[in-house]
Amino acid sequence: MNATEGTGTGTAPLRVGLSVYGTTYSMGLHPKAGRTPVTARDVMDQAVRFGLAGVELPATMLADSPEDLGEYAAEHGLFVTVDTAGFDPEALGRVFELAVRVGAPVVRTVIGGAKIGGDRRPLAGRWQAFLDDVSVKLHAATELAEQAGVTLAVENHQDLASEELLGLCESIASAHFGINLDTGNPLATAEEPIDYFRRVAPYVKNVHLKDYWTWLSEEGYRLVRCPLGQGLTDFPALLGMLAEHAPGVSMAIELGALEARHIRVLAADFWPDYPPRTSAQLAQALGVVQANARPSGGDWRTPFERGEPVEEIVAYEERQLLQSIAYVRTLQDWHGGQK
Repeated sequence: MNATEGTGTGTAPLRVGLSVYGTTYSMGLHPKAGRTPVTARDVMDQAVRFGLAGVELPATMLADSPEDLGEYAAEHGLFVTVDTAGFDPEALGRVFELAVRVGAPVVRTVIGGAKIGGDRRPLAGRWQAFLDDVSVKLHAATELAEQAGVTLAVENHQDLASEELLGLCESIASAHFGINLDTGNPLATAEEPIDYFRRVAPYVKNVHLKDYWTWLSEEGYRLVRCPLGQGLTDFPALLGMLAEHAPGVSMAIELGALEARHIRVLAADFWPDYPPRTSAQLAQALGVVQANARPSGGDWRTPFERGEPVEEIVAYEERQLLQSIAYVRTLQDWHGGQK
């Protein structure tokens, strides 16, 4: 989506940082990379070199010297967001303490339950009981977040649908709880992205900037990572909504995984544990997929999926990251010109 399209409001600067999850090979974090893993300070230095405003890092990378890392980030004008996973209050409480020590105002977590690609079939017939347990534990975790003075943000990680995330936000009803919006993932739960953004915007506490190409399949469609601005995500429209509802929210470039995400919406057993959807809602989502679909017959696989050498995968990641940073610059210029 070209940054000159759409409209925006507000002039709060775009605070865009760097996440480690889009470049796991080049950063040595993928088990097959065969490279020395980066440290938290390495990622901070990379963000500074790229002129980015912050970093989003796994809690495991911060555990050894959080105060020193927090001081280093502050010296370089970087915000820090902490990543973790799960919904156990005790475990999250420990991450909140770590976030305080490193100076991170937001902790992002993922819930899981569904397989990547919005596939709830592993919990068929048990999804609602799973959600009930999640709700109870997130209520307790949010109380700990309030005590620590940090915010817990649950990601739309191709698991929870917008109806369920909004239900949690309305039930918990705390300024210290909200949504980590992954901009590429609405279609993973078969939701039209712009409508999705509009409904969740009031609750967004952190953003992952991601874009996807779409490839049609017999069972639905595949979402394949691409540089920001080259796929289906309407970033200018999203930024207009965030300027109104979450001005100055922290963001991080988080390019997609090295494996394409297969969304099997045409499989008969995909839907039973989803919230009720109208035919119009599904038609809107499929319309976006169709409008952005890549030519049939092409190879949708990433270099990782094709089994290419490590150096080719690293080059692929780094090329997409640099293209994405360049696009973020155009977004920042466009956004700064909005009144």
